[in-house]
Amino acid sequence: MNSVRGAKSPPQQVRIIGGRWKRTLLPVVSGEGLRPTPDRVRETLFNWLGQDLSGLRCLDLFAGSGALGFEAASRGAASVVLVEKLAASVRQLEAIRQKLAATQVDILHGDARRLVGKLGAGSFDVIFLDPPFGQDWLPQVLPDAVRLLAPGGVLYVEAEAPVAADLLEATGLRIARQAKAGAVHYHLLQSESIASDDND
Repeated sequence: MNSVRGAKSPPQQVRIIGGRWKRTLLPVVSGEGLRPTPDRVRETLFNWLGQDLSGLRCLDLFAGSGALGFEAASRGAASVVLVEKLAASVRQLEAIRQKLAATQVDILHGDARRLVGKLGAGSFDVIFLDPPFGQDWLPQVLPDAVRLLAPGGVLYVEAEAPVAADLLEATGLRIARQAKAGAVHYHLLQSESIASDDND
């Protein structure tokens, strides 16, 4: 979840678009920097990932409305960790988890920069990074996020511009898929070593 300067106000609710909880509405708390990932972007993302995420471990490091994390859980993810700093959003995430009886979802209240360093290496198969725009978050959290990836894992990144080539090089990542919707650039990243193994 992120913000775009001059963008429209965020919607009051977003909809889970697939899986067990398809069409469930998720309220969106008003707050600076909060803007849910648009439906069409999420639809493309989960086409990339595959509709069935059964058995996968997911991390949403800037959870906001929880749209990405609850979408993953709806599609069968074995576990989903949501990290969110805004207290009002955390309360809303907890209410949604209770309503859905989403026992596979854990919610961590805190700053992404601190919490990402405390999670175990190789703990996640899919990591969602959708930080606030214009605050240079990616260079701060991407290296630790790479450490958290399990072998063969993927990183989803949303940003106001394409991920910089020097940042990709520094973290050993490559762009597997990318697209743009309005002001949003979104990418699926994977380890260069995995890509090399696939090409052998």
